[in-house]
Amino acid sequence: MKGIVFTEFLELVEDKFGLEMVDKIINNSDLESNGVYTSVGTYKFSEMLQLLQHLSSYTGISIDDLLLVYAEHFFSVLEESYPGLLATYSDPIEMISSIENHIHVEVRKIYPDAELPSFEVVEKTENSLIMIYKSSRAMHHFGLGLMNKTFEHFNSTATIVLENLKEDGTEVKFLINKN
Repeated sequence: MKGIVFTEFLELVEDKFGLEMVDKIINNSDLESNGVYTSVGTYKFSEMLQLLQHLSSYTGISIDDLLLVYAEHFFSVLEESYPGLLATYSDPIEMISSIENHIHVEVRKIYPDAELPSFEVVEKTENSLIMIYKSSRAMHHFGLGLMNKTFEHFNSTATIVLENLKEDGTEVKFLINKN
């Protein structure tokens, strides 16, 4: 998992819960990196999972809800860092449907060894989208948060329903209907 995901996560934790919480979740985790991350480094997903689990246990906020909040934060990072990418699109359905064939292609140019989830477009209309998310990391709520912020970015709203295709969350169907 790319370091930017870790550095931005810890920045969010510091902003929302304070530096003491950052220290607490790092010190109570068994991290190969010792909690030292660079944005261009690559780290094991198990480290992120430990940080999320500890933050969840200390705050009483579910991991899924933490991932939603983190995705909102991460979207703002993308807006600031890659405004040209977002400017390519004029519609949230168009942007979300291009995750696999455009956005992830651009991400791989910057981070060639990035391990990204896959998003298969099953059905697309002007106001709806059905996609299948697949990832061994089961971070579909992070994807949901990014999608929510995408609609917000385009001054639009949507109803997004998740259907677990695999109980462990590694394969999820997103049913997106623009309001």
